[in-house]
Amino acid sequence: MIQPNIPESAQPRVVIVGGGFGGINLAKQLKHAPVQVVLLDRNNYHLFQPLLYQVSTAGLEPDSIAFPLRGIFSKQKNLVFRMAEVTGVRTADNILETGIGEIRYDYLVFATGSNTNFFGNKAIEQHAIGMKSLIEAVQIRNYVVKQFEESLLLKDPEEIKPKLNFIMVGGGPTGVELAGAFAELRKYIMPKDYPTLPQSLMEVYLIEAGPRVLASFSEKTSEHTMKALQDVGVKVLVNTGVKEYDGNTAILSTGEKIQSQSLLWSAGVKGVPVAGLPQDIILPNGRILVNEFNQLKGFNNIFAIGDIAQMTNDPRFPKGYPMVAQVAIQQGKNLAHNLRLMMENKTMKGFYYKDLGSMATIGRNRAVAEIFNTRLSGYIAWMVWMVVHLMSLLGFRNKLVVFINWFYRYFTFDRGTRIIIKRGAANIVKLRQTVGS
Repeated sequence: MIQPNIPESAQPRVVIVGGGFGGINLAKQLKHAPVQVVLLDRNNYHLFQPLLYQVSTAGLEPDSIAFPLRGIFSKQKNLVFRMAEVTGVRTADNILETGIGEIRYDYLVFATGSNTNFFGNKAIEQHAIGMKSLIEAVQIRNYVVKQFEESLLLKDPEEIKPKLNFIMVGGGPTGVELAGAFAELRKYIMPKDYPTLPQSLMEVYLIEAGPRVLASFSEKTSEHTMKALQDVGVKVLVNTGVKEYDGNTAILSTGEKIQSQSLLWSAGVKGVPVAGLPQDIILPNGRILVNEFNQLKGFNNIFAIGDIAQMTNDPRFPKGYPMVAQVAIQQGKNLAHNLRLMMENKTMKGFYYKDLGSMATIGRNRAVAEIFNTRLSGYIAWMVWMVVHLMSLLGFRNKLVVFINWFYRYFTFDRGTRIIIKRGAANIVKLRQTVGS
């Protein structure tokens, strides 16, 4: 049997699976608790996913939105980090099965986040491009730049258009921000880097199956976002779904066909449960049903937080809390408090989500925000968006690098280094098969 080489301790062991927002905030709050914390993640870094789209559009370099997990917890003496892939759990034995061996736990917390949800459409899943990992974002950047380079080799506009038609599916914050970023590529970068390619050959589509974009925002904010997207040249199609996509042609629910080799899917996410859990607590969307203390049904010592957890006791959110960073952060902090109470045989505190607001950027000087019942739009919302995201980044270096990058871009209308790192960057299908999310 492979041994993970984790030091034994007389203190209770809390095993946390996932180094996302929920996992790291839970681990931080347990710094002075009388426990041994074992943090597991398939990567050795924490990824700031809200800015992932900027990496995919050459706005930021990958290392500016990732921070080493060992760096985060370098001063936390009661924490052990191991890079590992979790393969299953034996709940009867309190054993977690991983690629580095079996790990005993007293308390187990799943904070595994989410994956792209294609809603069972295998053809779209095979050919569309997801964006949930740093590797995928870098490969998208390589792929997009390569599409421009290959377009220069063609003379027929009808052959060029499929390479430069970019489709974003899903009108949530990610889809809106992606569409805005691609519109900026067309306006500011395309004339500079590819002056012989007419801008008219590039189209950016945002397709939303519902009646409006940013459905979780107010109707007024949604209308403002729609207008802002149209102002920057994005073709927004609402009440429209993508029925089929073969890598070259997207067939819409309206019957319209769009020739495109680039369909980016941000229409939904799903949980990533671990094998070995009872099937009756795993919902069709992959999330795990939990109670108000984030405990799995039927277990006192197994918890789930963040995107993977579906908590339905709050009447404000009968279908569960939104899969956003703030939910994960707050649940992580609340669970740390509850673990302390649990070990002291005291009554635990039920989780209550404090909605701090939502925001999305559409591009230069354009954003929308709803914070504390206040709606903001335009330049002010854009500034608020930048400050919030900048302060949420981990590490002084990352904050400084991103700030300088944004400052430089604002005055030069330029973006990051637009280089193709890997020759096989266009092979998105192979990437999905070998790397996953």
